[in-house]
Amino acid sequence: MNLIGVGSFGSVYKGILEENGTFVAVKVLNLVHLGALKSFVVECGALKNIKHRNLLNMMTACSGVDYHRNDFKALVFKYMENGSLERWLHPNPKPSLNNEPTQKLNFFQRINIAIGVASALDYLHHQCHIPIVHCDLKPSNILLDAEMVAHVGDFGLAKFLLGSSPDTVANQMSSIGIRGTIGYVPPEYAMGCEVSREGDVYSYGILLLEMFTGLSPTDDTLRDNFTLHNFVAKALPEQVLEITDHVLLQERENHLSPNSPQHWLSESDGIFQECLFIVYNVGVACSSEVPGRRMSISGAANQLQKIREKLFARGLHGQK
Repeated sequence: MNLIGVGSFGSVYKGILEENGTFVAVKVLNLVHLGALKSFVVECGALKNIKHRNLLNMMTACSGVDYHRNDFKALVFKYMENGSLERWLHPNPKPSLNNEPTQKLNFFQRINIAIGVASALDYLHHQCHIPIVHCDLKPSNILLDAEMVAHVGDFGLAKFLLGSSPDTVANQMSSIGIRGTIGYVPPEYAMGCEVSREGDVYSYGILLLEMFTGLSPTDDTLRDNFTLHNFVAKALPEQVLEITDHVLLQERENHLSPNSPQHWLSESDGIFQECLFIVYNVGVACSSEVPGRRMSISGAANQLQKIREKLFARGLHGQK
C-alpha cells in the first residue's frame, strides 16, 4: 500500500516518476473537507518562490479532474526516506511492516535537526521577499531525508506578512480562522492576536523541549494547565537529567564506559549536562507566554550551533 500519511486536508502517497525512477510523495487534497481548496492555494503560493536546504520544496502541483469528473488537486514533493520527526520521537509501539524506524535519534542528530528547523524558520521570517509565518510547526510536519537532514513541510496554514499593517494579516486570519495543533499554538492566538514570527518561535520552543524530554505537549503527565514549558522551567537547573528522554540517558550511559579514564568520564558527563541545560533554556526562552520576551529564532540557532561545535570538538557527536 502506497499510503504514507493522512493530514487535515488530504492524504500523502509514495509514488515514482516513470521517466527517471525518482521516488516522490504526492499529497492529494480531499476537496470535500472545508478549507482544503484554500489550503492548496496557500501552500502553492508559499512554496512557489522559496528554496532552502531545510524546507520541503515542491516539485510540481497538479490541478484537474479525476476519473469521476470530480476536481482533483495534488502537490508533488521529493520523497523523504526517513519519514517524519514524529515517528522517530514517538514510534508506534506495535510491530509494523511500513518501514518504521527501528533506531533512535541520538543527541547529536537531535541538535542537527533542531538547527535545521531554526534555519528554515529564519529563512521564512527574515530572508524571503515577503515574510512567511508557517503557523503549524510540529514534529509530523518535519520530514527527514536519507541523511537525516530536517525539512519543514506542510504550508497549508501559512500566512504572508504583507507590509507592516497588522490589519492585513488579521484579515487573512478571519477568512480561514485560527488553526494549528493543540499544544503548539501560541497562547496569544487564542486571544485574537494576529499571527506573527513570534508565534512560530513559540511553536519551535515547544518542539525543542519535546525533542529532548520525549514528552509531547499533550502528554497525559501534563495536566491541570501544566504546560511542557512550565514542566521544564520548574525542573531547571537541578533536575536536568530527570526530565530528559530516557533514550538520551541511555546514550549517556553508553558513553560513560567504566574502562575510560576518570577525568574523561567527568568531563564528558559535564558537557552532556551543560548542553542539555542550554537546550532547555533555549526552549523555555522561545516558548515564553509573552511574545516580546521570546528569544529570536536566529539567537536560538546560534546557541544550538555552539552546542554542536562543542560536541564535535570533544568527539561526542556519535553517528551523524
